[in-house]
Amino acid sequence: MAGIFFSCSNDMEQVKRVTMSPNSPEETSEDFHVIFTDSGFASFELFAGIAETYIEPKKVTQFKDGLKVLFFDKEGNVTSVLTSIYGEVDEETGNIEVRDSVEFLNKSTLELLKTEVLYWNKLADSIYTDKPVVLRAPDKVITGIGARTNHLMDTLVVYKPQAVIYSNK
Repeated sequence: MAGIFFSCSNDMEQVKRVTMSPNSPEETSEDFHVIFTDSGFASFELFAGIAETYIEPKKVTQFKDGLKVLFFDKEGNVTSVLTSIYGEVDEETGNIEVRDSVEFLNKSTLELLKTEVLYWNKLADSIYTDKPVVLRAPDKVITGIGARTNHLMDTLVVYKPQAVIYSNK
């Protein structure tokens, strides 16, 4: 009777080289949902189809396959809704960039801001763009280059207005 025995070992560094690409995310989540609070109260709620967190070259979380953010006032009411196809959070600064089919809706005034890119500085509570925008309100449409508001969308300013069209609704 003859027998052959084999033994193997796993070198973890070799396994990492084979299974991990330097461009792969550290974490991936599907149907991502998180609520951000301030002093125990919800300030905004974020939904994304896919969330990927990268560590190198800098720590960022990318939101792909649709992004939706609900913003709340101090009473817990949804005041505005931000949607886009893609978003990215710089984890060091907390700043957020959303792009591709961006829409920002004020729920009480029904004003809808449309653009291709919005930047959100959370510390300064400033949401802005320097790209072309279209603001649709119940009584008018304004086009311009650039806009700035806050997360409640109650201080909206359109810069470099190109056209204002009033409706009789």
